[in-house]
Amino acid sequence: MKTDVITVYSDLRGREEAMDTAERFAAYNGIKGKEAMHLRLLTEETICMVHGILDDFRADFWLETKQTKYGLLCMICLSADKQANRVQEKQILSVSTSGKNENAKGIGGKIRELLRRSLQTTSADDENFLKSINEACLGIGTGSTIFPAPSADFWSLQLYRQKLSDNKDKKAEEWDELEKSIISKLADEVKVWLENDRTEVVIERYFNV
Repeated sequence: MKTDVITVYSDLRGREEAMDTAERFAAYNGIKGKEAMHLRLLTEETICMVHGILDDFRADFWLETKQTKYGLLCMICLSADKQANRVQEKQILSVSTSGKNENAKGIGGKIRELLRRSLQTTSADDENFLKSINEACLGIGTGSTIFPAPSADFWSLQLYRQKLSDNKDKKAEEWDELEKSIISKLADEVKVWLENDRTEVVIERYFNV
């Protein structure tokens, strides 16, 4: 099932309605006790996280379920009408389980991702990169140019968690900080879609109901 879509804003208008929707969603799906609290915490953290990273946005918020062999998959979805700049993109992808943009899959997805990244121009080099990409995609250029991918120093939450787990004694402070992250502790998967005009975050959690 899918809930009604709630509108939330960068000033957190709509958050309470979204929280009420999450509570009704939990009750409808038989999610009770501690697990219901976890769902509520994940909902609140998702909204607050996007609010803390993006500015001046309007977002659609909803929850939906899918029955799987691993249990009931609950998805907390937030889709904001705002493109993330490079700093914001790095912050959002740092929460993603894979550390990657889910929209950049397949040949078409990779081309769209190159165009999207190059539209975040901050220098003459970036502008030249965008011009070259556009010319190649439109068939204006020779098509023989090999375009270097923009630098991507994004990290994977999953690998970061494993690395800290292997070095708990040496990095006790960092481990403690990670353990305090509600999304890191409670979510089974975090996916991020970055597009030219939207930023979408989906938090996934399995429940045995």
